[in-house]
Amino acid sequence: MAQTTASMPPAPLKRERGDHRIGHQDPLAQRVWDHVSHSPLQSLWNFQGAPPWTILKRTAKSFIDDDLLSRAAELGFYFLFALFPLLICGSAIAGLALRGSVGVYEKLLNYLAMVVPASAYDLVINTFNQTTAAATSGKITLGLVASLWSASVGFAAIQDTLNLVYKVKETRPYWKARGSAILVTILLAIVVTINLADLLGGDIFARYAYDHISQVAFAGMASMGIHILTWIIACGLLMLSFSIIYYYAPALKTKCWHWLTPGAAIGIITWLLASIGFRVYLHFFNTYSVTYGSLGAVIILLMWFYISGLTLLAGAEINSEIQAAVAEKKLKEAGQLPPQATTDPEHPVQAETSARPAA
Repeated sequence: MAQTTASMPPAPLKRERGDHRIGHQDPLAQRVWDHVSHSPLQSLWNFQGAPPWTILKRTAKSFIDDDLLSRAAELGFYFLFALFPLLICGSAIAGLALRGSVGVYEKLLNYLAMVVPASAYDLVINTFNQTTAAATSGKITLGLVASLWSASVGFAAIQDTLNLVYKVKETRPYWKARGSAILVTILLAIVVTINLADLLGGDIFARYAYDHISQVAFAGMASMGIHILTWIIACGLLMLSFSIIYYYAPALKTKCWHWLTPGAAIGIITWLLASIGFRVYLHFFNTYSVTYGSLGAVIILLMWFYISGLTLLAGAEINSEIQAAVAEKKLKEAGQLPPQATTDPEHPVQAETSARPAA
């Protein structure tokens, strides 16, 4: 009986919620991730000799192992949950403070139609119009509190997922993590508003230049130049949004600001292509209304949020695997890590060392 008990494998260690370290499974791999947490790269574009194919393979495997498909669905729900309180707040402010200029706010929202599917966009606009018609001072306070709290819950979910991606434990106090989530939510809302205002202002200035320049050729060139500049600024602000999330979300010990990372670049491009592709698909094969009836627009909006969350998390996974590959290479070259150690989920070092006979 004693022999049977001794041969039984040890019970798995119970971890705290928010503790995504893998040290209990593979201590050597955790050393690599600890190095990533304490010594971030100054530039993620320099792989420092780490094989790109290895990074790509590990990213694909970690994407599945970290269950980012389910995590993105969670984010999609939180994004949807935060949208309508945010519209209530925005429409109430527009209805009370900008009685004569509510159309300006609606014009800003019109630029969402470039990426949001048509039926989902109609749902957003209809909700905006309904809440604007019934704007009261109470809705401002209620909408502001509800939208900030709902959106901060979504950012808290991003924090937990990026901690999982970087294999770190959440060590920030609850008040600090949630306070950071609220502040980042406000910052992102400001950046998105500026981005929409940039697109609206670009159209206004381009039309003004075209109407007030006598030479048709110069007028066309000026209008095109303004549009190009507008889109450059819009892409820069979108890049800034990704950078803010990737910087503030994970609980890394040492952080380094990056204006543009490979993960952000791939995430932005994928998000734009996926949004446009989703719009094209719905234009030719819109079966959501047939399947879900009046809920079709809500399902489409939720699906678009899901796509947005998925591209955001995929970009973070790419960045983390680049840093892990470079950290692994550095530690091995410095003799601080044995040659057989790896962060590759397919070939954990524990599987190799456990098969060796005991001395």
